[in-house]
Amino acid sequence: MIKDIFYLFFPKMCSCCHEPLVQSEKEICISCRFQLPTTEFTDERDNQVERAFYGRIKIEFATALLFYRKKGLSQKLIFQLKYKGRQGIGNLLGNWLGSQLKESKRLPKVDYIVPVPLHPKKLKKRGYNQLTTFGKSISKILDAPFITDVLIKKSASETQTLKRRFDRWNNVNEIFYITNQVIFKNKHVLLIDDVITTGATLESCALQLSKTENIKISIATMAYTE
Repeated sequence: MIKDIFYLFFPKMCSCCHEPLVQSEKEICISCRFQLPTTEFTDERDNQVERAFYGRIKIEFATALLFYRKKGLSQKLIFQLKYKGRQGIGNLLGNWLGSQLKESKRLPKVDYIVPVPLHPKKLKKRGYNQLTTFGKSISKILDAPFITDVLIKKSASETQTLKRRFDRWNNVNEIFYITNQVIFKNKHVLLIDDVITTGATLESCALQLSKTENIKISIATMAYTE
């Protein structure tokens, strides 16, 4: 009863349309959820994400849950997660994509889930990595450890969203390193990120991971920029 009264005066708002949510809704309303542009890449061989890395890095599998469109619902949703502290969005997207991954016959068994890291200074300023709740939700569904202290970012590069697409390629060179070359030996790592634009950041991370003997790498993201 008290909870109902509290919710009446202080309703949670949809991260996309900013209308009040009903108590059964989490982070986004049902209407906005059905309008989100899903990719259906998880069960599609040679999908757009996989083709984006052809000739660049060797991967076993790649997918993205949503299409990322300027001023679209997916952009609004990820913005709220990334900059407004709505970490429940990470849980929502992680559970959604995690369920797809678990049911997929294309994805080999995953041993570890590794997020693209933030530089410690940026992490301290923001207070969280937007991939943490996303990754932990996938980790729980796939029953694979979520590892955050092996792939490290060593330089605080200029924010990628403010740079031109071409410039991003040179901005991520050699800014990641591995603290433990043994843990991923003979293992399959699922590398996760929020949005793929050029793929330069994921490529740089994967190149560092690939220095580990007999590692296999797959990629899963919240969204893919068309």
